[in-house]
Amino acid sequence: MSYTDGDLAAKLADEAGKILLSVRGSGLFGGKALGKAGDQTANQFLCHALREQRPEDGLLSEEEKDNAERLAMSRVWIVDPVDGTREYGEERADWAVHVGLAVDGVPVLGAVALPGADLVLRSDQPGEVPPAPEKLRMVVSRTRPAKEATSVAETIGAELVPMGSAGAKAMAILLGQADIYLHSGGQYEWDSCAPAAVALGWGLHVSRIDGSPLVYNREDVYMPDLLICRKEHADMVLREVAALV
Repeated sequence: MSYTDGDLAAKLADEAGKILLSVRGSGLFGGKALGKAGDQTANQFLCHALREQRPEDGLLSEEEKDNAERLAMSRVWIVDPVDGTREYGEERADWAVHVGLAVDGVPVLGAVALPGADLVLRSDQPGEVPPAPEKLRMVVSRTRPAKEATSVAETIGAELVPMGSAGAKAMAILLGQADIYLHSGGQYEWDSCAPAAVALGWGLHVSRIDGSPLVYNREDVYMPDLLICRKEHADMVLREVAALV
């Protein structure tokens, strides 16, 4: 069967999510072993499927050894089999599966599955983002909220909403559960490629915290920071971040 890029991304994210739920539901793994088994099983599925369906494209996965070949390719799939391994192991809902496609470094397409909520959000099938409440909400890490995020939230009077994975945080804005995702604690390309693509497809602001664009498929896959929010809040947040610096 031939899939469009959008259908393929959504299919892969959805099926990987089902695989992860099955691994967890088997009752055969516990603790760190569950996270490792889930990561590796979902990764094998995603990588084998992408090499079958898009053999001419590059591939970067958190769970695969990096390959220099991708750097010479225009189209590169960037995947995270389990974004939020801790939340997955704790049987929470705030973990995700990321399947993103970067073309010449730009996150042009993606799908983020939230298996705990039985949802797959796609960049090519945008919905309407619910209106923001009077008091803004900023999603932050459950375990280590970035000081820039907490400082900006205090300045603009935003409520902090602790949450697990990067994908869950970004999708919370699309779902009307939050309004701003400001992160400055460092991530990697697979943490944000698919969420960034989906957020852009839904009309949100996506950038580094200095306002510059996110660029993918680089030799160094570390990404220091990002901002995902409604467009009407972007200038305010960027201004407050700049004031902190």
